[in-house]
Amino acid sequence: MRRLLLLLLVGFAISLTSCRNDFDFESRIGGLEFSKDTVYLDTVFTNIGSSTYTLKVYNRSDKNISIPSLRLKKGTASKYRLMVDGIAGQEFENVEMLAKDSMYIFVSVTADVADANPSDFLYTDKILFGDELNPNHQDVDLVTLIQDAYFIYPQRTQNPDDTFTYESLNLGVDDEGNPITIQGQFLDEADPTNGNELHWTNEKPYVIYGYAAVPSTKTLVVDAGARVHFHAESGLIVANNASIHVNGNTSTTEALENEVIFEGDRLEPGFSEVPGQWGTIWLSQGSTDNQIKNLTIKNATVGLLVTGNDGTLTPTLNIENSQIYNCANVGILARTGNIEGKNIIINNCGQAAFAGSFGGSYEFVHCTFANYWPAPNQTAVLLDDYDGNATYALTQANFKNCIVYSSTNFGIVFKKEGTVFNYNFDHCLIKFSDYSNQFINNPLYAFTNPALFDNCLIARSSTNNKPDFKDPQNNQLIIGEDSAAKGTANTAYSTFNDILNNPRTGATDIGAYNWTTFD
Repeated sequence: MRRLLLLLLVGFAISLTSCRNDFDFESRIGGLEFSKDTVYLDTVFTNIGSSTYTLKVYNRSDKNISIPSLRLKKGTASKYRLMVDGIAGQEFENVEMLAKDSMYIFVSVTADVADANPSDFLYTDKILFGDELNPNHQDVDLVTLIQDAYFIYPQRTQNPDDTFTYESLNLGVDDEGNPITIQGQFLDEADPTNGNELHWTNEKPYVIYGYAAVPSTKTLVVDAGARVHFHAESGLIVANNASIHVNGNTSTTEALENEVIFEGDRLEPGFSEVPGQWGTIWLSQGSTDNQIKNLTIKNATVGLLVTGNDGTLTPTLNIENSQIYNCANVGILARTGNIEGKNIIINNCGQAAFAGSFGGSYEFVHCTFANYWPAPNQTAVLLDDYDGNATYALTQANFKNCIVYSSTNFGIVFKKEGTVFNYNFDHCLIKFSDYSNQFINNPLYAFTNPALFDNCLIARSSTNNKPDFKDPQNNQLIIGEDSAAKGTANTAYSTFNDILNNPRTGATDIGAYNWTTFD
């Protein structure tokens, strides 16, 4: 029995030895295949790390191979970083690949604009597979665009326990008297690095970390063509008795060279339409003389948060020719606000395109409030007076020549508690599909009452009185030839060009766009 067991063990050892060639690797240069010839890492800001990108390498042969050298051409001086087989580095030796197998190489970069080519600001390198002097070597190009930028961020102080305390802004106190703070800093007219932080130009982008705040009695001026990028949980606060003036203008090319754009700091195409990447532009209680022209706000939590007003009859915010898209909650959230708007477009918001809550005073002319957010309870326009207290009275909410439309049944939602709740829709196209007649006797939705709805078109189904938007899911809200909004506006209100600066002549159209043929 023992002899038999010994023979079995010897036979098993011989069989293992005979199979060892399955794990032999021959050194080889060449013959590899790649998922791409060039890895394009999307635009990054100077000294800010990129996302991680992947390159897949294939060994199509029947042999196990060992790549004698896999490295970045610039070696340890390269600003690119690799991860090969779970090991980070810039130079690797004897990288093994089984027959008919593949592996991933992960690539990222952190570079300064000074490292890039001065003519095109591209930073480049190569991944070399094999010695470059060997004629059979292979390579894959690495390319990324580096943008210089102004960086605005709260200062930090190191504590004895090696943690950090960050500069913060005081937002008041909670119900128990405890201070409410948020990580951020006031903008400085004479910052030692950025210069005048209260004047944002179009020379290079601005990247905001935390909340930047406009100090009391100061005005933030934003030039046409400025680009502002907000990091996660960041935003802008206009303090009591402070102002913001956004001086965008009409662009003539698809580059939107004169538009001012506020968006997140993730520049990869995959993040270009992702909601909720940053916080909000907050016009706080007592801010005054806020003027916004030709501004696009994208991918915020709340596009514009307007809390209170300056206590005068003059609007706290004048906004025109502006677009707000992809907000996780609300496009414009006003609480006891005082706003006048012309040629505003809002779409794809988690709750409402415009919410006039806690009462206030609002007047909008030739605006498009749409909401194609994929959820059952979103709406385009919400009006409420909170608990009905006189402080929260809705003194006026006038909509003239506006489209108010959502992918859900109800484009408008009213919540009235008090006695002063004044609103009027004049020559508007409104989505309101009350299939179950639950609002048929509700006086708030008396569409035949001209004091509330004067010459309005009510879309009572998805096929009736359609706006005929070009591609609303992708924020293309130009109306088409078959739009019910075409030629049905009140020309008395059409005294200014549309959002594309096209003149409104003859029979004008409801909404921010005058009708045009689709490209």
